[in-house]
Amino acid sequence: MRTSLSAAAMALGGSLALAALVVPTAASAAPGEGACVNLGVAGKYGEFIEGDDTHSPDAEGAVAVGGNADFSHGGFTVGNELTAAEVAALPGGNALVVGGNLIQNGAHVQVMKGRGVVAGQVIGGGQLEGVAKGASPIDFAAEFAGLRALSADLAKTAGAAPTADGRTLTFTGADARANVFTVSADTLQKANEIRLKVPAGSSTVITVTGGGYDQTKAPTSAFLIWDNAKKAYVLDDKLQSADGGAERARLLWNFPAATKITKHSGNAWPGSILAPNAAFDLGRGGPVNGSVWAKSLTGSGGAETHHYPFEGCLPGTTVPPASPSPSPSGSTGASQGPTPSSSAPTPGGGTGSPAPGGSGSPAPSGPAGATPAPSASHGGSGGSGGGGGLAFTGAEGLVPLTVGGAAVLGVGGALAYKARRKKAASS
Repeated sequence: MRTSLSAAAMALGGSLALAALVVPTAASAAPGEGACVNLGVAGKYGEFIEGDDTHSPDAEGAVAVGGNADFSHGGFTVGNELTAAEVAALPGGNALVVGGNLIQNGAHVQVMKGRGVVAGQVIGGGQLEGVAKGASPIDFAAEFAGLRALSADLAKTAGAAPTADGRTLTFTGADARANVFTVSADTLQKANEIRLKVPAGSSTVITVTGGGYDQTKAPTSAFLIWDNAKKAYVLDDKLQSADGGAERARLLWNFPAATKITKHSGNAWPGSILAPNAAFDLGRGGPVNGSVWAKSLTGSGGAETHHYPFEGCLPGTTVPPASPSPSPSGSTGASQGPTPSSSAPTPGGGTGSPAPGGSGSPAPSGPAGATPAPSASHGGSGGSGGGGGLAFTGAEGLVPLTVGGAAVLGVGGALAYKARRKKAASS
């Protein structure tokens, strides 16, 4: 009898203690923190293009093209820096997806990791490795509807303005989680040098307003990021980046209204670029050290996309999922647009998921090794990628814990009631 009462008391006490743990004390968002989104399928790709993509000689991450892919001017290799986990996260394991025709014209086209699929025709012949004909596993219309909604949603936040010193433009933020800036395309393209100074590992969104942006106007020749350990600005390139790449991995350039973007060949552009309505001209030299989501894309020579998936936390965004797309077999697939994520960000603004690997890719330092990721990102490779999820802190996981506490309370109450009945019957 005493054992039953003791067990009931312990169960009841335990349930009360458990109930105390589920009080949502973290439900209030900290300054700079918001409901973050997962970039969906798009976040898994380093180049995610709605229309046509005319590019050579390579993209380090995965490439998805809704229209025609013209790789005839020097050939094209895809996905050399992808990890096995990032390949596995791609729809059907396809590091190259072409929704239209693949124009080869005798050039060498190779998918280095994963596989490739072409929904249209292969035109011109040539050496083609790792690519097969088949239906596209991606619903590009649905994905870009989500990306456009996301881009417009991000633009609703009026961010801080940069400061100008001659032809140097500096974005300075102090929030450890997320820093948001807004600048006109006209102001940005007058800068010869662009600088970013934010806390290590914080996410940064720079919304660029206006219908077009041309880096050749100044021309813009250098992007530098403040290294919080070295206390100095570092020129971002393939072999180096501030704080081991922590800021670059969480830097997003948002062009909600631009229909044309021209990159100057004399620089490496750090961070990922969301330009869902723009024809993006990469030029003939200088890479983008991040992912590109655009309406169309052209580039050649050294104008590559390097595999540094977006891993940041996009503040204050709530974008509904896109409709599932049909899989190659005709069944409903898993292609979805930007959606709310379920993992909670760490104090540095990321989610704490491991940084996507790949040769030459520095692992971001700071409080969140990597999110976007992405992707999952969206990137998504993001990791998009390759990227881990992006998320909202607060009452995540609250329901399971509360239900568990209620269940224990129920058991404790039942044991106590049963013990009283037995005691009354024996007296």
